[in-house]
Amino acid sequence: MRLYLDSSALMKCYLPEPGCDRVLALFAEATEVILSVLVVPEGVSVLNRCRREGRISAAQYGDLKKMLMADVAHATVIELGPAVIARAVQCLEAAPLRASDSVHVASALECHPDRFLTGDERQHEAAQAVGLNSELVG
Repeated sequence: MRLYLDSSALMKCYLPEPGCDRVLALFAEATEVILSVLVVPEGVSVLNRCRREGRISAAQYGDLKKMLMADVAHATVIELGPAVIARAVQCLEAAPLRASDSVHVASALECHPDRFLTGDERQHEAAQAVGLNSELVG
């Protein structure tokens, strides 16, 4: 199965949150994991926020960041090219999405995954509306 994870779904691989068991199970089953280039800055942002809030230690931050980067290195990463940007604009015009969420939906449309995972309800609805097999986790 070709599995696309947005940042909210991917971070469930590293932090105990509702939906993490489902994400980990699908992640383990995937024959290909597909991510947007946005997962690195968005993921590091989440980990830094958790560190600042005292939810994780500095050592845990370092370990989780290494895990994130290793997973990104083994994934298919969709870059922000003209086709993704054009699709993101179309998504923004069709649904009430944040800019980064539109990039995730557009990236998935470019690579035609078997499943699109997100923890964001609006993004899930937008993904379904454009024909992606989207699953809301969490």
